Amino acid sequence: MFRSIKLLWIWAILPDLIALKLQYHSTQELEGFLHAINRKYPSITHLYYIGGSVAGIKLWVLAIGKYPKVHTVGIPDVKYIANIHGDEVVGREMLLQLIEHLVKMYKHDATITRLINNARIHIMPSMNPDGFEITQHEERSCTYSIGRYNKERVDLNRNFPDAFENSTSATQPETKAVMNWILSETFVLSISLHGGAVVASYPYDNKQTDKQPAGYSKCPDDDVFVYLAKNYSYNHLSMFSGEECERTPYFQDGITNGAEWYHFSGGMQDFNYISGQCFELTVELSCCKNPPEIYLMEYWNENQESLINFLKLVHLGIKGQVLTMDGAPIENAIVEVQGRENINPFRTNKWGEYYRLLLPGTYILNVTVPGFGSNTTEFQVLNDVENFSALVFNFHFNVNATDATSSKHSIQQQHGTASSKQQNAVLLISIVICSALIY
Repeated sequence: MFRSIKLLWIWAILPDLIALKLQYHSTQELEGFLHAINRKYPSITHLYYIGGSVAGIKLWVLAIGKYPKVHTVGIPDVKYIANIHGDEVVGREMLLQLIEHLVKMYKHDATITRLINNARIHIMPSMNPDGFEITQHEERSCTYSIGRYNKERVDLNRNFPDAFENSTSATQPETKAVMNWILSETFVLSISLHGGAVVASYPYDNKQTDKQPAGYSKCPDDDVFVYLAKNYSYNHLSMFSGEECERTPYFQDGITNGAEWYHFSGGMQDFNYISGQCFELTVELSCCKNPPEIYLMEYWNENQESLINFLKLVHLGIKGQVLTMDGAPIENAIVEVQGRENINPFRTNKWGEYYRLLLPGTYILNVTVPGFGSNTTEFQVLNDVENFSALVFNFHFNVNATDATSSKHSIQQQHGTASSKQQNAVLLISIVICSALIY
């Protein structure tokens, strides 16, 4: 305890310019850096922890945003996680670099400023601090270390509930903490950084049935995931080539479906998508899991643009609220895109919000308020990523006692540049032009 207090005091008296060296940082140094950043940039950062490891090390998260402490209606939440395997250490340092870059460039770089103002960014540099500590006491290895696992020798990326397969493994405290975090926040987009290859991987990681042969395991939003993965690989200096490492296969465009590479159950990526309504990529950053720190600058140069540009992608598609005519949020309304049959339908949060990542195109949206029927609407999504806001499409349900009995309802729709075609009986339609400024 006294060591931690001393460390925090040392960070507190550092000069105003916090210079992060490109080297591996111990758990204590990582914690000290996060506290120092939070003290220096209190208006745009919020430091919190979501739980602890088996050994009791806190799982720290630094949130960055215009409103960093709480979710704000209309502003999507994005998360970055690294070091779920304790011996895959490059991602941990990349996220510390990302933190420093974002906060220092705020108000100095127009793109970074808009990214921070229009998203709430949660960064967890280490999900497996126990494994990292184990790794630091082992001989450096590019391929395997006991530090991959947590202190109970459990692979945390095989420890999440799986929609396709029952797990017999006891849920670890790190896994429980992240599960609760995913289910309690409104995360829209996520990235998990790994090592041992150079590729961007996307769901599903597991086969959907025992009878399904090995190979591609396609999810309902496969087109979006392919776009997200290619966006990362082609903004990377070399990932798109697909042939970075000797021990891995050729990856066309530097991307792969998880199960097509190799399938497994209990992965965090599939849990995010199926249970958390959050689109997560798994990105492998380095052929060597634990390379010498002299290569960290090279890895940062390769990944910096991809990591920053990834934030823009949270503004793909549509977002909005489902409300009563009095403006009260309707929680748990089902929001479905025709042709995309998700295992767990997307639902509105306690603020009546929904976020749906979609590529430009024409879609049919079905919104259902349980007990009061549903409404089907055709709409068009344009590419508004550079405007830092998805298309805004709000629904107002006019529900009274008569409607509750007859399952009839009235809907007022507010949307941006979408074209609207009503397919269900509607008593009231009011269309207004929205912009990011009013949502």
